[in-house]
Amino acid sequence: MQQKIIILDFGSQTTQLIGRRVRELDTFCEILPYNKFPEDDPTVIGVILSGSPYSVHDPEAFKVDLSKFVGRLPVLGICYGAQYISYANGGRVEKADSREYGRAHLQEFDAENPLFKGFEPESQVWMSHGDTITAIPEDCRVIASTGSVKYAAYASTKNPLWAVQFHPEVYHTLQGKQLLQNFVVDICGSKQEWSPASFVESTVAELKEQIGNDRVILGLSGGVDSSVAAVLLNKAIGDNLTCIFVDHGMLRKNEFKQVMEDYEGLGLNVIGVDASEKFFNDLAGVTDPEQKRKIIGRDFVEVFNAEAKKITDAKWLAQGTIYPDRIESLNITGKVIKSHHNVGGLPKEMHLQLCEPLKWLFKDEVRRAGYQLGMPERLIKRHPFPGPGLAVRILGDITREKVEVLQNADDIYIRSMQQYICDDGERLYDKVWQAGAVLLSTVRSVGVMGDERTYENPVALRAVTSTDAMTADWAHLPYDFLAKVSNEIINKVKGVNRVCYDISSKPPATIEWE
Repeated sequence: MQQKIIILDFGSQTTQLIGRRVRELDTFCEILPYNKFPEDDPTVIGVILSGSPYSVHDPEAFKVDLSKFVGRLPVLGICYGAQYISYANGGRVEKADSREYGRAHLQEFDAENPLFKGFEPESQVWMSHGDTITAIPEDCRVIASTGSVKYAAYASTKNPLWAVQFHPEVYHTLQGKQLLQNFVVDICGSKQEWSPASFVESTVAELKEQIGNDRVILGLSGGVDSSVAAVLLNKAIGDNLTCIFVDHGMLRKNEFKQVMEDYEGLGLNVIGVDASEKFFNDLAGVTDPEQKRKIIGRDFVEVFNAEAKKITDAKWLAQGTIYPDRIESLNITGKVIKSHHNVGGLPKEMHLQLCEPLKWLFKDEVRRAGYQLGMPERLIKRHPFPGPGLAVRILGDITREKVEVLQNADDIYIRSMQQYICDDGERLYDKVWQAGAVLLSTVRSVGVMGDERTYENPVALRAVTSTDAMTADWAHLPYDFLAKVSNEIINKVKGVNRVCYDISSKPPATIEWE
């Protein structure tokens, strides 16, 4: 049986990051709402309690019955998790004199404690909390302190329980990975058997057993998630997989043709559907961003369903749903915070069962699985691209002419990024999480081209760095690169006379403009 770490989510923004760090230790983990601990699961080898936006004293604060796992399994509380463990067991948590946020250093720590094995003196950690622990339970002892936080970490003297007020999962805690490895591997006893190779092997076997000789339909987008799902299914069931790739007319320049050729090279059975006329007709005159998304989503379902119904013996619908999609779609109160196109069930009239072979993987794990499957690098390293395509990168109404202008500008931008080699020998494209051009078609500005005055549209370039798209920072692209791209777009793309660079982070901005 596959071992797993359970991460109980109390609403922290970094809960997914904890999961990613555990997976990086070749250990499977599952993120669950704080009140959904699986008591009867024999594969659980340890429990991590996440941070939270709440104080333990808030009436709406999330509380959990610690007796379900404390004393039975190794437990690590992080930030709110550490405070709640103390609060629930006779300790004391009080409002800090000032919010403790940012870098701190462990001036004292118990080097003999297994949680701090391999730690260096004055190790940097990252604090982010408004409350602080001022007394710990009687059966616990302090094992680390900073200059301003006495109980930076503590441990139980009778149970395998540890708690830290800092965040080991974030980059700024320099030995955070070491701490998590000490807990997951040394304390919990992970055999570190989770890997792309083991995932591919076990998933192919599970798909063969689950699907048998049934026929499966998969909607392809050209992105890495659906592509890896298709190759994985193809490895398991071969010709019993039929893929449908819908062109809504708002893909990148020449993308439909290129992607179809890539899929053919992978040996996939793909039906390409050019439905651009329908999408453009239905979007005519629509300027509201949410309305655009709804129309495109509705039309995509209609086109896909019409094509899928031609495959009369299909019994399954496969989707490239990944783990963050499912986590984001339901928060710990069960309310939807972000709707994903892959999460929402099936149209009732399709009468198909759902197959999601990537539902446990984070984005970086999907890419690693793609490499394991022998997929070409250009598909695996492709930047995320929104389902509505360039429609959410054009401000105002959508027309074929505007799409063509943006396709040409975007093509120059992306190709230039792929061709630009940085000082360390890596492509600039591979240093960026996501990039794309935006057409500000509702804005016109004055320019001079040759001896003529122009009054045309600006293009904004967007590039961000991220690990999972939940937060993102603007990428600091080289000035010489931006200058070259700007010059080429203005000279070659008719209808554009100004290029801007978007330096907004997420939050407060989003990655896409609409």
